[in-house]
Amino acid sequence: MPSPKTTPNQVTSPVAEHVDVLIVGAGLSGIGAAYRIQESLPGKSYAILEGRARIGGTWDLFTYPGIRSDAPMHTMAYPFRPWRNRKALASGASIRSYIEETAVDHGIDRHIRFRTQVENASWSTAEQRWTVEVVEGADDEGRGGRARTYTAGFLYMCAGYYSYEGGYLPKFPGVENFGGRLLHAQTWPEDLDHAGKKIVVIGSGATAVSLIPAMAQTAEHVTMLQRSPSYYRSAPNEDTIAQKFQALLPGGIADDIVRWKNILIGSANYVLARRNPEKFAQKLRNGVARHLPAGVGMEHFTPSYNPWDQRVCAVPNADLFEAFGTDRADIVTDTIETFTATGIRLASGAELEADIVVAATGLNLQCFGGITLDVDGEKITPGEQLLYRGVLMSNVPNFATCQGYTNAPWTLRADLSSQYVVRLLRHMDEHGHGVAVPSRELDGVEVRSTLGLTSGYVVRSDHLMPKQGTEAPWCTRSNIVLDSVPVKFGKLDEQMTFAPRRAARTVPVD
Repeated sequence: MPSPKTTPNQVTSPVAEHVDVLIVGAGLSGIGAAYRIQESLPGKSYAILEGRARIGGTWDLFTYPGIRSDAPMHTMAYPFRPWRNRKALASGASIRSYIEETAVDHGIDRHIRFRTQVENASWSTAEQRWTVEVVEGADDEGRGGRARTYTAGFLYMCAGYYSYEGGYLPKFPGVENFGGRLLHAQTWPEDLDHAGKKIVVIGSGATAVSLIPAMAQTAEHVTMLQRSPSYYRSAPNEDTIAQKFQALLPGGIADDIVRWKNILIGSANYVLARRNPEKFAQKLRNGVARHLPAGVGMEHFTPSYNPWDQRVCAVPNADLFEAFGTDRADIVTDTIETFTATGIRLASGAELEADIVVAATGLNLQCFGGITLDVDGEKITPGEQLLYRGVLMSNVPNFATCQGYTNAPWTLRADLSSQYVVRLLRHMDEHGHGVAVPSRELDGVEVRSTLGLTSGYVVRSDHLMPKQGTEAPWCTRSNIVLDSVPVKFGKLDEQMTFAPRRAARTVPVD
């Protein structure tokens, strides 16, 4: 959810809505969180605040050609709603439809407040509740709308970890001289017609890998310009093993087998990559070499870092490599000296002609959608806090954040987070607790990044994100098998402080 752009013509609504649980974000994480809460705690009231006009989050925001998952949907999908589509690496549109259908089928959509931008959230120990200030009804540019207040006993952030307002765009020298069109893939214009055009895509990550085969179908030519190589793995667009299981076994059994088959293969590959990086890197390079057409050198696919220091990108049915075998696409590894009127001059002296330049240059991280938090008037700086079991945040009462994996499908960890929130809320009800807070200071604690990658978008903004420690319950294992045990069965009172529930009081709203 993007940070709001408030304007002077906003109207203030005096009516506050109170719910037991307030969820921020109606994407993959938020819809999954709502399902877990209403399924396991049917007596709890909840609402979802969503800044956009539709369900989907990331999968509603990203509309560039070729947008798709880079992990098998059998593991990225919700465990309570198995993926039955033939395509394992699904298009962005089909993923958004899947999220929306899940919300509608379970009545979750009725709890969503669309076009509701959250500005700040304040916790009151005296009232044992959050007061959340929002602007609702503003247009896409943040104009208009009215201010409104929500209150909640528990605040659950499911807004992801990057800014929706725009991706990272480096300051390219000479860009003002460029006579073509420069755009960032995250904010794809609806009116862009790239048919018959010369295109340069800057970047080598998942976005570039998705864009290039799709654009090459109609463009005159597409060049992938990378500063340095990335690791890729070719993956089948359809999971034939999953299709056989689904044909032979009852639905629920087949779905579980397929899901855990993919989880275990992914986990084993990650463990191998971290324990024996040279061997795993060679395995990835060999896989690329088998698909590369003649004349395309392996120097473009030999990174200087170890696998999973940055994400390993999936290439469905080797479509990227096939594109390089045509006269419609090529790859260049070089740095930009300057933009020119007709394209880009490289450090090597070569020039790339371009009508359109697409920057697939990464994201801007943003913690909790840019929302400001305070506890009893004291501002909370997320980058100075620790995550507890990867879900709660130190020194912040009745607050959780839905974190996914960066080395595996996001939903695996996100769903674990929501199951933990449900356990905690049930425990609080059973014991008469009104407040739950993990208490730990950073002083003297060895801390690590929660994202655990060296990608540029992480390195630029990792200081903004909550940290993790090196020992339980202040760290996660980045492995669903190892993380499931403490999240589902671990002690709920370990290094936690609880306070009794106070009698409800009516809070006037000015």
